[in-house]
Amino acid sequence: MAMGSLSDADDDFNPEINTTPLVDVMLVLLIIFIMTIPVMNHAVKIDLPRATNQPDQTKPENINLSIDAQGKTYWNEELVDAGQLEQRIAVAAQKQPAPELHLRAERSTEYEKIAQVMAAAQSGGLSKIGFVTEPKK
Repeated sequence: MAMGSLSDADDDFNPEINTTPLVDVMLVLLIIFIMTIPVMNHAVKIDLPRATNQPDQTKPENINLSIDAQGKTYWNEELVDAGQLEQRIAVAAQKQPAPELHLRAERSTEYEKIAQVMAAAQSGGLSKIGFVTEPKK
C-alpha cells in the first residue's frame, strides 16, 4: 500500500452534518410553543370601574408656642403663665391624634426657659416637638 493512494473506505466518508435530527427537534419545540403560548396569555378582558382611594386622615392642629427674650410664653399668640401652660398641654395631649408643638424662641432667650417648656410638654404627654427657626438671608 502506497501512501498516496486512496482506499475504498475513504470514499464512504461524508463530511456534511446530518441535519434531520436537528430539524425534528426544532419542529417538536415549535409544536410545544404553539400549544403553550395561548394558555399563558389566556385572560378574560373586562372593563373594571376606576376609583380613587384617599386616606381619611385628619391632621391635628399645630400648637405654636413662642418664648420671647424676657421668658414670657405665648400659646398660639396668647400670653400664658406656667400653670396655664401645663393645663393646656394636658388638654392637647388628650386629643387624637396628638398635635405637634412648634416651639419658637428669640435668639436671646435663656436656654433654661426653653428646657422648662420642653420638659413640661414631655411630662404633659406631647411627644412631637419641632423647633421653628428663621432662615439666614
